[in-house]
Amino acid sequence: MEKINILSQQSAIIITLCICLVFIIIGINYSRKHKGLNNYLVANRSIGTFNLTTSLVASALGAWILIGPASAATWGGLGAVIGYALGTAFPLFILIFLGKKFRKYYPKGKTLIEVIRIRFGNKLFKLILFLSILYMTIFLIAEVTAVSFLINYTSGTEFWITALLVIVSSLLYTLYGGLRASIFTDNIQFIVFCLLLIIGFSYLISFNSNEFNFRFIKLNKSELVSLNYLPNFTAGLTFFIAVAATNLFHQGNWQRVYAAKNNKVLTKSLIYSFLIVAPIVFIMGFSGLVAVSQNNNIFPDLAFFSLLFKDQSLIISIIILILALTLTVSSIDTLINAISSLVIVDGNKLIKFTGDYKWLSKQIIVLLSLIAFFIASKGLSILYLFLLADLFCCAAVLTIFFSFYSKKINEKKAYISIIVGLLFGLLFFPSPDFSKSILIGILFPISIFPEFMSQSLLFLSFLFATFIPIIFWRIS
Repeated sequence: MEKINILSQQSAIIITLCICLVFIIIGINYSRKHKGLNNYLVANRSIGTFNLTTSLVASALGAWILIGPASAATWGGLGAVIGYALGTAFPLFILIFLGKKFRKYYPKGKTLIEVIRIRFGNKLFKLILFLSILYMTIFLIAEVTAVSFLINYTSGTEFWITALLVIVSSLLYTLYGGLRASIFTDNIQFIVFCLLLIIGFSYLISFNSNEFNFRFIKLNKSELVSLNYLPNFTAGLTFFIAVAATNLFHQGNWQRVYAAKNNKVLTKSLIYSFLIVAPIVFIMGFSGLVAVSQNNNIFPDLAFFSLLFKDQSLIISIIILILALTLTVSSIDTLINAISSLVIVDGNKLIKFTGDYKWLSKQIIVLLSLIAFFIASKGLSILYLFLLADLFCCAAVLTIFFSFYSKKINEKKAYISIIVGLLFGLLFFPSPDFSKSILIGILFPISIFPEFMSQSLLFLSFLFATFIPIIFWRIS
């Protein structure tokens, strides 16, 4: 990967260390005033509209927004941009209805997994617990990798240094203060990254004022905004399904559903969050369309940065570095606390342990963080693993959430439908080079299938995994 080295390695490390120390000090000092398990898990169910909104947005937007949407746009076109934006924001809208229902029928709930156990039983509960922890662990790895990638690109700083600083700092204040600390630091992180995003977007658009528009894209890369370009539809639907499904299983969102002071606060906060998140992700994706229209050979993961760092401005580099660190820490503290809460609330249903489950949760989090550190320090692309985790969530999403509206779906039917959906999805899930799948290319030659199927493996995989369970409900 090319490096532009706008910052020195020493400067980048100092900035990273300072940002991390600020959040450690703020998080720990604030948490001393709000102790107790109820504060640790659901912030005493007392969070107001502003705090809940800022926390939902800060948790939803990680460092991935600086890379993912723009990268997807370079090959998936406008459809991928729209799909990514709506997929990220849509769960916030759905939680308005699901959140009220869960708060009404399971008022003492703390986690989605806990509610699933109460609704179905231990067998399905274990499957969904595994899927949730797998997804959030991969999300943790992705966040650390993304910010390490950026700092390496701008300063040449080794991946392991950034990964170590970010993970350790997030662990220190989050494992001490829990959800209360996470929400409070989210408020500050939200204000910081909103200001920095405004500066970044203003600079981005002004510096590329003649090119940051649909006319320029149509002139240089017209297929990306054409109705005749198939990936505009397949990529858009794929990202929408995948991102929306996985975010509905994000325990950090469910903690905040139960942390809201009342349903009115919850509804307003989710609506405001939806209206903030969707445009931000869309603009980030749109920058990818502009970047690939300028340079057809652009490295997809660097699409956004190729526009922003065109004149290699030191000030804008520092701003983006602080922005990325703020986004990363706000997402990581949510993930750490989310996984920790799952162990504390439901760990005794899975692990026979005679001690304190809060202590056990911290040991598990440290172990998962070591795994995240090891993978992130290698600077490897984890997109493929992320997509696989998305597939697992897609196979479960309709069955789990529709079951709260239909008593006809019992534990056995729900379990089997998820497995059936997952098996169909895996048959079409592409190999790492996206050239074949188990069904198309391994069990049967590619030549016997229509070209559309062989070129749309990822789309078909998510489509079947998500909707095959519905057929199973009908015939079983």
